[in-house]
Amino acid sequence: MTTTPDIDSLAQDDRVSSALYTDPALFDLEMDRIFHQTWVWVAHESELPKAGDFRTAYVGRQPVIVTRDRRGGINVLVNRCRHRGASLCEVPKGNGNGFTCPYHAWSYALDGKLRGIPYPDGYEDVLEKKDLGLQRLKVGVYAGMVFASFNEDIEPLEDFLGGARLWIDRFMKQGAGYPIKVQGEHRFRFRGNWKIQLENTTDGYHFPIVHRSWMASVDAETANMLSFMTDEKAVTHALGNGHSVAVMVPEHVDLDEDDGTEQLQARFGHIIEELSHEFDPDRVRRIVRSLHGAGFNLNLFPNVAMSMSFFRVLRPVSVTETEIRHVALGLDGGPEIVNRERLRIHEHFQGPFGFGSPDDSEAWDRVQRGVTGGPSTPILVNRGLAREKPNDLGQPTSHTTDETGMRQAYAMWKRMMTDGK
Repeated sequence: MTTTPDIDSLAQDDRVSSALYTDPALFDLEMDRIFHQTWVWVAHESELPKAGDFRTAYVGRQPVIVTRDRRGGINVLVNRCRHRGASLCEVPKGNGNGFTCPYHAWSYALDGKLRGIPYPDGYEDVLEKKDLGLQRLKVGVYAGMVFASFNEDIEPLEDFLGGARLWIDRFMKQGAGYPIKVQGEHRFRFRGNWKIQLENTTDGYHFPIVHRSWMASVDAETANMLSFMTDEKAVTHALGNGHSVAVMVPEHVDLDEDDGTEQLQARFGHIIEELSHEFDPDRVRRIVRSLHGAGFNLNLFPNVAMSMSFFRVLRPVSVTETEIRHVALGLDGGPEIVNRERLRIHEHFQGPFGFGSPDDSEAWDRVQRGVTGGPSTPILVNRGLAREKPNDLGQPTSHTTDETGMRQAYAMWKRMMTDGK
């Protein structure tokens, strides 16, 4: 007989139990009470620009297909044939008229409707095609971000995002007047629990330690821009519903605001020169100031971060394994030289041979290995607790090196694990 864990004892205001990283029963409960009940990020609209476009994704452990149908609607469908359960699509993305099961050739439209069954004799009076379409998830879209949920009674997406919406809108300003688009991605797995990565995105405390090799590899202007450890304006806000934002470059929080004092980096001189043939000086300055992205990391519970200039998407595989997608972003319709530079910046930090991702994933692996020792010893999330205060919006706020974001995520974890809401 399975007993329900004592959630209150596992997640307290200033600490959480090591079991949150290691207990398979807790992991199974998370899939049911969190990933099966809330809004989960599955795609960006720029990945589905045309009718027939699709990409595969996961909601928790369940495989789904995200499609754009002939009417322009976005659908999220469980990637499982309604006949005998075979997966319908095994490629990460593409374009097509629908999906046909490789086992018995049942075929489905882009919106999940069952279109055809070969050799239909034998199904008379035992099957109605209208009853056997693919399972559809509820879909919500905000600022091009596509979310899905198995929970038909879930609150509207905008309500769930709540205080994070302002920051999503600010993040999208890095397009400098162009829409944001996905340019590509780097996908990998680490040997650790998904919550280790969830904590990381708004953890400014680790940055100069784990990423000191990256800091040594960049120009002085970039390194100085990200020297936020003692900057009083570098803060973390808890935004509600598990979301949080860590401000690391305060002068780039709103890229539409520019007092004109910031010097453009010399490394971008060739870009400035080329853009100046097409744009006026103010437009050139606006685009170049956006090359590093927004000045903050935004964490959206439970599975996506909007981290300065890229999306970081996590997928729980097992209690001790997590898949990560680092999604590079560009300007849809913007100058090619700018998109190339953004890719080079992304590769330098997030790429497989970059300075950021390998160091981060090694730290995450070591946390997972370490918590197997002394399992009764808690994980501390108490940094900055005594100096945390509400901002003008009533949001708990402290320095960006503090663990305000983690406390917000675990408060939501506890709430959902307790009552599933």
